[in-house]
Amino acid sequence: MTLTSARGGPMVQLAGALAVAVATAVTWWSWLGWDNEYQVDPVTGDASGPYQSWQVVGCGLTLVAIAVVGGLTLWPWIPPVVLTLTFTGVWSRWAGSADVTGLWVVGAGLLFVGLAVGSTIVTTAAWSARGHLPPA
Repeated sequence: MTLTSARGGPMVQLAGALAVAVATAVTWWSWLGWDNEYQVDPVTGDASGPYQSWQVVGCGLTLVAIAVVGGLTLWPWIPPVVLTLTFTGVWSRWAGSADVTGLWVVGAGLLFVGLAVGSTIVTTAAWSARGHLPPA
């Protein structure tokens, strides 16, 4: 079975890539994009944030779900590439506009590598598992 027969033609893959991009951007906005306030501990005065732990965990689990669905339905290289570029891009746009130090570039690099590795592992696992699932 070829990739084309297993997953649909190029137009289906393009539509799937667009769906991954939109879902990834919506994930960033839904979990993280709206929050730009830091929390200050009243006792120590230490600031943290802007994200809470639950936001990051929820965002990560949603990205895993996107990678799994992408791995089950698309050519295996599409979800990691699209997810990584989209999420890093939207995060970088936000971070770059808010950071005067320029350190957002380091964060973007770390985010890019983490997303690339993580989404590749998840998508590959889903792609591999697809052959063991009952037909739809």
